[in-house]
Amino acid sequence: MSGSGAAPGPGSGSSPAACRFAHYFVLCGIDADSGLEPDELAVLYQWLEADRHGKSQDAANTTSGENFDQSPLRRTFKSKVLAHYPQNIEWNPFDQDAVNMLCMPKGLSFRTQNDNKDPQFHSFIITREDGSRTYGFVLTFYEEVTSKQICTAMQTLYQMHNAEHYSSVYASSSCSMDSLASSIDEGDTTSLLKLQRYNSYDISRDTLYVSKSICLITPLPFMQACKKFLIQLYKAVTSQQPPPLPLESYIHNILYEVPLPPPGRSLKFYGVYEPVICQRPGPSELPLSDYPLREAFELLGLENLVQVFTCVLLEMQILLYSQDYQRLMTVAEGITTLLFPFQWQHVYVPILPASLLHFLDAPVPYLMGLQSKEGTDRSKLELPQEANLCFVDIDNHFIELPEEFPQFPNKVDFIQELSEVLLQFGIPPEGSLHCSESTTKLKNLVLKDLVNDKKNGNVSANNISMYELLKGNETIARLQALAKRTGVTVEKMDLSASLSDKEKDLKLQCEEAELRDYQLNVQLREVFANRFTQMFADYEAFVIQTAQDMESWLTNREQMQNFDKASFLSDQPEPYLPFLSRFIETQMFATFIDNKIMSQWEEKDPLLRVFDSRIEKIRLYNVRAPTLRTSIYQKCSTLKEAAQSIEQRLMKMDHTAIHPHLLDMKIGQGKYEQGFFPKLQSDVLATGPTNNNRWVSRSATAQRRKDRLRQHSEHVGLDSDLREVCGLLSWDASKQELGTRLTY
Repeated sequence: MSGSGAAPGPGSGSSPAACRFAHYFVLCGIDADSGLEPDELAVLYQWLEADRHGKSQDAANTTSGENFDQSPLRRTFKSKVLAHYPQNIEWNPFDQDAVNMLCMPKGLSFRTQNDNKDPQFHSFIITREDGSRTYGFVLTFYEEVTSKQICTAMQTLYQMHNAEHYSSVYASSSCSMDSLASSIDEGDTTSLLKLQRYNSYDISRDTLYVSKSICLITPLPFMQACKKFLIQLYKAVTSQQPPPLPLESYIHNILYEVPLPPPGRSLKFYGVYEPVICQRPGPSELPLSDYPLREAFELLGLENLVQVFTCVLLEMQILLYSQDYQRLMTVAEGITTLLFPFQWQHVYVPILPASLLHFLDAPVPYLMGLQSKEGTDRSKLELPQEANLCFVDIDNHFIELPEEFPQFPNKVDFIQELSEVLLQFGIPPEGSLHCSESTTKLKNLVLKDLVNDKKNGNVSANNISMYELLKGNETIARLQALAKRTGVTVEKMDLSASLSDKEKDLKLQCEEAELRDYQLNVQLREVFANRFTQMFADYEAFVIQTAQDMESWLTNREQMQNFDKASFLSDQPEPYLPFLSRFIETQMFATFIDNKIMSQWEEKDPLLRVFDSRIEKIRLYNVRAPTLRTSIYQKCSTLKEAAQSIEQRLMKMDHTAIHPHLLDMKIGQGKYEQGFFPKLQSDVLATGPTNNNRWVSRSATAQRRKDRLRQHSEHVGLDSDLREVCGLLSWDASKQELGTRLTY
């Protein structure tokens, strides 16, 4: 399935659900009534693996039913969506099979008291045929199994496993158990017994635990906010003290009473224990991206990431490989975010379910993530023999590049500029996995120099002359001349002290580390966006627009030439040609040009609108004819401005959602039992607040009145996108950045 055209944004519908922060809350785990069922998808995967490796069908068929060679605690069992609220949203239907598979890609996992049971967070994406995207954020933890039926079934599986294991030992050896035991020394026997006990289950001795997942499904990728909310729910379940309110109150609040923040605005809502903050870029800023680029650069290193980024631009086959699902998502989303103003147009599956492994053989461009199994040797991984495959081993900081591979233009200068940004935030360009102590010391020394180099918007904290800082501004120049005539002198002043006094009453609404991640994200993205702005500053001059109307253009689209590629390349610096000659043949570039032509007849694509506005700014400050192209590297000049926009939104919250409150629940519901996620009361979570709830109605009415007054005073004359709000749940109805992607 593939998408075509721009995707509609989450606010394009008229339903109030379109403006909600979260669409669904989902609970996945074991169905005690069904018992232990082998995961059919895992069985299919093993059959496909056997087929790929040319194994006999008998070998493949042993995977159906019970696999006695594998310890029952390490087998895959079927998970199930235990509950989801609300039941359905008309324009965003709940896909139970897809959500279950992506919440628990490996199915149910069992543990005993001897195993690690730390909760794990990961995220996923579902992309529909129309290109619209839904984001899922999942926290998986372990609960004690209280069902005697399940515990007995696990005990039975171990008895069958041990019987099969011992029978194979007898069959493969002519010696008796006595002679076999005598051949093993005492130390080996002790180690073997410890290993068997660690990887076994005895119902009379061990406590059995099973995985369970809680998930939020949202229209926009507010990863940090969703992660904080889910972690607070988990802490409430495991805490010795019950939460202040039943968990239904917090889930109902985030589903029905927390709105999407409008573009350019920030939002505060409340988890179980503390507030959660999120912010959304304005219409003229780079689109929302909440996945931390810091982690992507630390995992891969700057050099490797730029190489993988180049492979993505040239639409090669990209396979990400890691044991951690969230690492796969972080790298995939990070790299595709850096493509602005272009969008990946092909198969995009950051987490590839085991049952779909055969997708790797597809002869098309793809960007997919495959989970590696613990202890799996890289040399044993069977990969497609494709010349344009880029293999990215995230955990080992290693990449394999395709055979013919042009370098990104001005790569050395580009990496140098990115290094400066990373070092300002204390991140080694080579990545955290290869950062020695000496490198850290050098990094800190370079960081001090960079902070005070007065480049890229950096200003020293020392005393400075305000006139020198602002000279070049005509208004300031006239004021300076007037001051001289009247005998007034402009003294030097401490800028840092001035800023701190001015913002004394403003308190940062999030943690310092979170702010730094936001600022690093936007500054790195600005550097990447600036490269495309410089390279394609004159692209409009080569767009061929011959059709008189959209219908005739769509009819003859395949036969028409929409971009003068030969003239464009002849205008480019020679060092750019190896890369550009291939890039302008990609689907993402063709879609970009199509969107430009379509903007004659319909609303301009949001990414294109932002990109064209940046080109206009370049033209204002740097008049240049297409024939005067140069390969001289020009650094990004908007880093400080971009970071300040985010800091200002996080200093003062534009909107605070309604606090969680008691719901009209039945007596005896909402009981707390430490360590167990409660069975939620469905009727209070199935629908949103009604007018019968006077507390909610009164609060919502007051908040709407306050929002209207604030928006009227602050938004007069601004873009209409910021004024199209739907009461309390206000949000921009533009299509935003949801790109045309392919689902799993």
